[in-house]
Amino acid sequence: MRYALLVSPSTNRVYAQAAGALAAAELQVVSAQALGGALSDIEQQTLGSVGYVTFRAEALDERALGWLSNLAATFALFSLDDAGKLSPLDLRRWDQLDSDLVSIQKYSGKTNEAFTKLLLNVTLAASAFAGERRTLSVLDPLCGRGTTLNQALMYGFHATGVELDKKDFEAYSLFILRWVKDKRLKHNAVMGHVKGHSKLDLELGVTKERFKAGDTLRLNYVSADTHAIADVFQPRSFDLIVTDAPYGVQHGAQSGDATSRKPLELLASALPIWRATLRPGGAIGIAWNNLVLRREKLAQLLTENGLEVCTTPAHEAFEHRVDTSIQRDLIVARLP
Repeated sequence: MRYALLVSPSTNRVYAQAAGALAAAELQVVSAQALGGALSDIEQQTLGSVGYVTFRAEALDERALGWLSNLAATFALFSLDDAGKLSPLDLRRWDQLDSDLVSIQKYSGKTNEAFTKLLLNVTLAASAFAGERRTLSVLDPLCGRGTTLNQALMYGFHATGVELDKKDFEAYSLFILRWVKDKRLKHNAVMGHVKGHSKLDLELGVTKERFKAGDTLRLNYVSADTHAIADVFQPRSFDLIVTDAPYGVQHGAQSGDATSRKPLELLASALPIWRATLRPGGAIGIAWNNLVLRREKLAQLLTENGLEVCTTPAHEAFEHRVDTSIQRDLIVARLP
C-alpha cells in the first residue's frame, strides 16, 4: 500500500523550505532503525498543489503507526490509492501534555521545537530502546530554556537539564512552574542546591489519579557548567542525551563567555563526561553549526569516546540553513 504524510506547516519560512527534505530523512531513519526497514519508496511528492512525503508499506501495525504519528513533521497521515484518493488515518500521538508546553516560549536563539522533536526522535530510533514504550530518562547537558526538556515531558519521559546561564535557569524555572499551575496539574516542586549548584526538582502527574498512584514524571534542572555533570549525577543515569552544541554565534542577551561559542573545545572536554552518564544501548544526538565544526571532526570525537556513529545517507541528510551564519546539522551515535 502507498501512504502520504502531510507535513506540518511552519511559521518559520526558512525552516518550512527544508521541512519536506527533513521529513523524508527522518522517515528513512525511523524505518531503518525502529521499524526494521518496513517503509520503502520514500519521496517528496506534490498532490493537488500540496507537498507530501509518500512511501510504501505493508498494512501498518500499531508500532509503525505510532512512530509515523509522532514524526516531527507529521500533520496528518493518509492511505493513497491508485486513483490518487487520500483516506485519513487516525494518529497515535505519544503526547501526554498540552502542546503549548513546547510552543508557548518565544525568545531570541530558541531552537525550532519541530527540529528539537526530530532530534529526539532520531536519537531514540538509534538507541536500543526504540521499540519500548516506557518512561525513558533524557538529559540535555546544554539545555538553555528547556525546549528539549519540554519535548521529553511531552512524550512521558523523565527530563534532566543542565544550564550555566543563570538568566536562562531562572527564566525556565519560572516558566515551567507557572505552566503546571496554570494547567492545574498535581505536582511537587522543590528549589534547592546540589553540590553548590542551584536546582529545581519537579514531579508532576499527567492526571490526578496517576499522581496519587505515584505514576509521575520528573524534571530535574540544574544551574551549573556542563562539566559539573559528573559531580551531580551518577554514571549510567540516562537513556538518551539530546542537545544543541553552541553554534559559534551570539544570540541576544546570552552569555558572552567565549567558551560558549567554541563547540570543538567544549565537546572535546565534555563528551567523556556525558558518555559516562549514558546507559549501555543509549544514544546521543547533537545538533551543531557545521560552518564552525566539520562533521568528520565531530564524528571522530564521538568515536574516540567509544560511541558508534550512525553514518547512513539518511543520517547525513539533515543539514539545513537557519540563517546566514548557521548551517545546522545533526549527528547521532550509540553506546554499545
